[in-house]
Amino acid sequence: MTARLRKLCILSLLAVPAACTSTDVLEPSAIATDNAGSPAGTTPSSQPSIGDSNGATAAIPNVKRLQFAPIIGTPVEAAVPLSERLTLRARERGFTIAGSGDSQSLVLKGYFSALPEGKETTVVYVWDVLDSTGNRLHRIQGQQTAKGGAGWDSVPAGTMQIIADQTIDQLGIWLGRSSG
Repeated sequence: MTARLRKLCILSLLAVPAACTSTDVLEPSAIATDNAGSPAGTTPSSQPSIGDSNGATAAIPNVKRLQFAPIIGTPVEAAVPLSERLTLRARERGFTIAGSGDSQSLVLKGYFSALPEGKETTVVYVWDVLDSTGNRLHRIQGQQTAKGGAGWDSVPAGTMQIIADQTIDQLGIWLGRSSG
């Protein structure tokens, strides 16, 4: 696969989830703080919020429950070790895995692509973090390379487990949880 075609595939993968119901991404680092280190206009015990250009605010989720939407783009052989590790890492980070329709949870919706090039396959992933009504709050994305250029057939379970670890770690960082 040529470098140009690979870039086109990656850009296509990133564009598909962009059609979600919300284009705003909440970033915890965007919270203005006062001199005491607390978010401006809050006491240390209140939940921080982020304002948009219209003056509206949205709270950064303080959730303990996660749902995983069906993963798009992976065969079952790759999805199983990914799903098992996501569940394990999420529990290690203090999350409860919720069933579909739980209105008190965040939803992670994943989009995957395997791009073979030479003797390697690069797995590109994008996770949209959604609220219970489907609004995108955050995006996690990355890539992981596996030896073997045969696409999904050459991606070992260990590669998918690394992706799961990175995903939950990035989610924890965004939510302000310490590594675990």
